[in-house]
Amino acid sequence: MEFTVSKADLVRELNLSQGVVERKTTIPILSNVLLELSGERLTVTATDLELGIRCSTPAKVKSAGAGTIPAKKLLDYVRLLPDADVVVKFSDNHWASLTCGRSKTRIAGMSRESYPELPEMPEALAQLPLSLLAGMISKTIFAISAEESRFTLNGALLQVKGKTITMVATDGHRLALVECENPMQSETNYKALLPRKAMAEILKLASDSETKDAAVDFSGDDNHLFFQVGARLLISRKLTGNFPDFERVLPKSHSHTVAIERDELRASIERVAQFSDERSRAIKVRFADNEATIHSSLSESGESEESLAVEYGGPTVEIGFNAQYLLEFLRAVPEAKVAFHFKDAQSAGELTPSGEGVDYKYRYVVMPMRI
Repeated sequence: MEFTVSKADLVRELNLSQGVVERKTTIPILSNVLLELSGERLTVTATDLELGIRCSTPAKVKSAGAGTIPAKKLLDYVRLLPDADVVVKFSDNHWASLTCGRSKTRIAGMSRESYPELPEMPEALAQLPLSLLAGMISKTIFAISAEESRFTLNGALLQVKGKTITMVATDGHRLALVECENPMQSETNYKALLPRKAMAEILKLASDSETKDAAVDFSGDDNHLFFQVGARLLISRKLTGNFPDFERVLPKSHSHTVAIERDELRASIERVAQFSDERSRAIKVRFADNEATIHSSLSESGESEESLAVEYGGPTVEIGFNAQYLLEFLRAVPEAKVAFHFKDAQSAGELTPSGEGVDYKYRYVVMPMRI
């Protein structure tokens, strides 16, 4: 097997494989990328058995075949080469020789036979704009549970219902829900649990996409989800189990709503949170007479308080929140104003984008803290 490929093309595709390749694996072959030649293209495949990615790039093929090379070693080396063509040749003992200008290197590979086969993508169920899917992920991924024991919460619920796409994530302390209209034709009704790692890789595909209006062909079988973006295919195992009935958690109504400038609120919380407990990140938010006050104190290091002018004429209400939870929403929402919905100190608060021109639904429900 021998081929020539542009260093820039090879680095770009290998970069996308790095988030998928298993570093600390008991199966050595999973630390490798699979390189395959077909026609005039090089296909790069990586998998950790839960997630797989297959990318392809143009190459000058001298002799077809397949082989595997340690993914990190290959990328770290090729990245340092000059911007020129790289000639890669595999020998019968699975070693790969790389030649670029005056640089010559040999890397020990492994047999292609022991590399796991990735499932083939079934017919696409729906087509979604990549930027839309990535935007929904960035608005929900931070609310996913990090506790591995709660495996149904280790991802987000993705629901395609006709022209409406919904994504929901929760860790039991807060819940993020985004609902958007799909501008592309779709009559699909489908839902599945998408793991966090797959969501992070879709964000990578979106940031690496050269066209703003790139589309994702989305499909699924009994065990896997498939996302095809041009010449790149991401395959993820579905999470098993039932996602909680999130409709039950969403507040039906709120007694009070206050509109606040997003950047002002974020900056105030960031400053005040410097004096919150490192573990609980607890702060108090108080609403009274056209003023929102944010306060935190640590007996041993000090306290901090900031007030913001708001339109509010209801009773004084003080609620405890985890500052980090509020900040993650404020960093993800693109609108300049947000609405704070609340009832009392014992009820969940809710944040939503505010103002005209909000053409999607984004609800972020946060449980209160006792401070």
